Amino acid sequence: MSETLTSVLAGALQDLRWPVESISGESRTAVELLSIADRVAQILAEHQVQPGEPIHVRIGNRPSDLGSLLGAWQAGAVAVPIHVTAAPATVSALLNATGARFLIDADRLEICGYAPPPDRPLLREDAALVIFTSGSTGLPKGVVIGHRRLAAKLAVLERLLAFRSDDVVLVPLQLTFIFGLWVSLLALHAGARLILVPKFSPDAITKGLGGGATVLAGVPSMFRTLLADPTISMPGLRMILTGGEVLPKPLAAGLQRTAPKAAIYDLYGLTETGSCDFVVGPDDQPDGRGTIGVPTEGVAFQIGETGELQIKTPFGMLGYLDNPQLTAAAFDNGHFNTGDLAGLDPDGRVQLVGRSKDIVSRGGIKIAPLEIDNLLAEHPDVAAALCAGVPDERLGEIIHAVVVLRKGSQLTPSALRDWMLARTERFKVPDAFYFTDALPAGATGKADRRGVATLFIASREGRI
Repeated sequence: MSETLTSVLAGALQDLRWPVESISGESRTAVELLSIADRVAQILAEHQVQPGEPIHVRIGNRPSDLGSLLGAWQAGAVAVPIHVTAAPATVSALLNATGARFLIDADRLEICGYAPPPDRPLLREDAALVIFTSGSTGLPKGVVIGHRRLAAKLAVLERLLAFRSDDVVLVPLQLTFIFGLWVSLLALHAGARLILVPKFSPDAITKGLGGGATVLAGVPSMFRTLLADPTISMPGLRMILTGGEVLPKPLAAGLQRTAPKAAIYDLYGLTETGSCDFVVGPDDQPDGRGTIGVPTEGVAFQIGETGELQIKTPFGMLGYLDNPQLTAAAFDNGHFNTGDLAGLDPDGRVQLVGRSKDIVSRGGIKIAPLEIDNLLAEHPDVAAALCAGVPDERLGEIIHAVVVLRKGSQLTPSALRDWMLARTERFKVPDAFYFTDALPAGATGKADRRGVATLFIASREGRI
């Protein structure tokens, strides 16, 4: 495989015989996508974009988005994917973090600022992407992904998964995240037909399956939703890719019954490590189900003294944007600290036993509860707030919030939810609110997130 993402994507489009499609109806030929890329590169050159300069790229799982990314790379810029539905406050926060002057939407340029961003040697070291992920501090972290490292990982995944030119790859995963991005790039490189799904729903997947899909990529929450419909059938699938959270044994069995010809690949990895560090492949099932399996090619691991899973990989991030201290702290003698607690099963497979961080995995999307705490605290009627993840059959985890109102407030959960929806993405808005006189506290008197789960259990049992 070519050594940069620029040459990977450009080469794939030059050889592609299928249009890239969306179930929304948009379709772009390879020639059209290459033309979009050329226009984007020309526009950025006319505005004197510097090598390694961060450029925001609006992403909505539209075929044209791939042309936008390629154009940014051809101009020597670093793409910062931002979803089309991102809340204005999120867009503003990312602009403050990157200092970007420009935003690209398809082949249109919007000017966000006029001062050149600071010189960042990290972004001149072969950087391709800055993907923002939630951090345990509540502040999003800008993970800098390198061209050559991710391209090399794509070569590993190409050998592992063996996509074919006659495949039809259905992707409901957002291209703002590394999982959706690498699946799409891999499909195009194999010459497969790529169908993007702007927003997941059972109807959207049914429509995609009706288009002849042979490969489906998703997170377990998507598959839970699909299998909730007893009429769903996926006999044409030859491969299912899943990741973002552990695939429970019952769900894996349900997928196998619904798609009996499909080889299931359960993949574990982080944005920081280049994704797909472990795999439970079809040859390791059903025995390996419930674990994250064994390392993929080139990946090594160890379990630290505290039980934390640590990963060593040549495909990982270049570092965190503007945060060398955080970058250094994330590693232990060359191994990335995942924050997940792990052990080995009797056959040597890695099994996750918990998380050392508070990050919530809601439908495979990682959310920092502290970020939600801080937003809730901005409401004039909220005196204090504490959020945590609680178990959910469909999404794996959902967010519950304990809220202490200021004296005399008449705020309702519905009004608070509407207020949050105007300020952040829907997936970050708590699924339930508990109005109480005080936050749950531990033995030391500090706010205790575990107490949120206690309230959830009491509510489920009808005790509150």
